[in-house]
Amino acid sequence: METWKSLCLCLVMVEFVIGRAEGQLLQNFYGSTCPEIESIVKPTVSIKFGQTTTTVPATLRLFFHDCFVEGCDASVLIASPNGDAEKDSQDNLSLAGDGFDAVIKAKQAVETACPGVVSCTDILAIAARDVIVLAGGPSFSVELGRRDGLISKASRVAGNLPEPFFTLNQLNTMFAKNNLTQFDMIALSGAHTLGFSHCNRFANRLYSFSPSSTVDPSLDPNYAQQLKKTCPQNADPSAVADLDPVAPAIFDNVYYQNLVAGKASQPTVTDFANNPGNFNGAVITAMRKLGRVGVKTGSQGEIRRDCTAFNS
Repeated sequence: METWKSLCLCLVMVEFVIGRAEGQLLQNFYGSTCPEIESIVKPTVSIKFGQTTTTVPATLRLFFHDCFVEGCDASVLIASPNGDAEKDSQDNLSLAGDGFDAVIKAKQAVETACPGVVSCTDILAIAARDVIVLAGGPSFSVELGRRDGLISKASRVAGNLPEPFFTLNQLNTMFAKNNLTQFDMIALSGAHTLGFSHCNRFANRLYSFSPSSTVDPSLDPNYAQQLKKTCPQNADPSAVADLDPVAPAIFDNVYYQNLVAGKASQPTVTDFANNPGNFNGAVITAMRKLGRVGVKTGSQGEIRRDCTAFNS
């Protein structure tokens, strides 16, 4: 019994140390320097959301794409006159401008109240939480204290973001590199209940899947036909399709219901499809873990005055 207690205590201490080492983020990081930070960001994001619901998936994708390249450090927000910044990579060209706009406007509002204090990275993390809530998803506290990165290169993006053709093993490997489990990956995939995808990203699954089957047999036949109507063969590169054809503007667990109905039977997917509370809890955990990926803290990086440009 004593050995078991000692082992449990040891595991608790290890978890505590790891938790402290993951960026040393705090929920009340700006308690004395910019205590109203969240109440400043929220109205700005809400206004943008009122203008277009695309703000929700756009901001979530921006957060994800930022964290998986160089860590969560707002490197994806940098604009380069030479077109060689992170946002200019082929994998990031589909990032919608509404996400960038929401964060940049929120930063401007924050700078007015607390100049030179709050990082663009933290503002993006808060905005990602806010759009989830605005779309009907769960609310949760956001850990803060990240600093903005000093590197943003298009050449460093390839191989760090999941591709639509990735197998489960490939996805698990990529997420594991960022300290995210398969469970986290499935939860974060729930963001696909919002927004859209460009037709050319999945056209092969409708028209040229394999020599023996032009349509991916794992797709629900009715859904495949619906996608073909939305995305005809050789569609315009700008053509898009809702990722969730049932409720594309609401943050809910319908994405998993669609998966179960069409092609999936994994226990986690089935659980999320049947239990929205479990899905919401998993999303909260996964979003917090995502927000800890490769963060810069302390004297690392900088606090950008303008989210689109390094200070020097």
